[in-house]
Amino acid sequence: MSAAPFDTLNVAAHVGDAPDAVHENRRRVCEALALPEEPLWLEQVHGSAVWEADASGRAGPPRADAVIARTPGPIGVIQVADCLPVLLAAADASAVAAAHAGWRGLAGGVLEATVRKLGGDPAALLAWLGPAIGRAHFEVGAEVRAAFLGHDAAAAAAFSLNARGRWQCDLIALARQRLDALGVREVFGGDWCTYEDRARFFSYRRDGRCGRMAALIWLE
Repeated sequence: MSAAPFDTLNVAAHVGDAPDAVHENRRRVCEALALPEEPLWLEQVHGSAVWEADASGRAGPPRADAVIARTPGPIGVIQVADCLPVLLAAADASAVAAAHAGWRGLAGGVLEATVRKLGGDPAALLAWLGPAIGRAHFEVGAEVRAAFLGHDAAAAAAFSLNARGRWQCDLIALARQRLDALGVREVFGGDWCTYEDRARFFSYRRDGRCGRMAALIWLE
């Protein structure tokens, strides 16, 4: 329902889109996916806070960048337009989680916090990496690279120096490194670049003002 530059299925209420259009877009998502209830629209702040959802109800959008559900009903959702959405599920279907992993969240430990709060054996988790900006289009400064290398020197492989003396950053590779270090071995996805695929994805780096996409996960 959204008009340019938020066309078409923008689900974000914080980007300047018409509230009625956002409401209708969200309603259509719920209808198309036959969701059991309204998704848990977080107030994402590029941090590492993890919210544990409860089927009994909630009050207002929590300020968090990850959500965990352990019962059928609550819909975990992450909004993105270049940052990486990471969905996690326990192999025994005891819990699911969704995490917002832009570079700040990744460097700040959002995946570590989510896996830790999920509990259990990380090797029993499945992870899916959604659309995110690719290395060829994600230029960052030395401070971003330093933030990751300070945690793990192996992160250097996810950065390449460009002709401007800055760094091309591979979010997907960084997320895979973090998950592997946690013991999460079953990792899927990570095949789409939001910046390159204008027809399918919003990209903040490419367009500036734009809508947001949603990655959702829930237990049935």
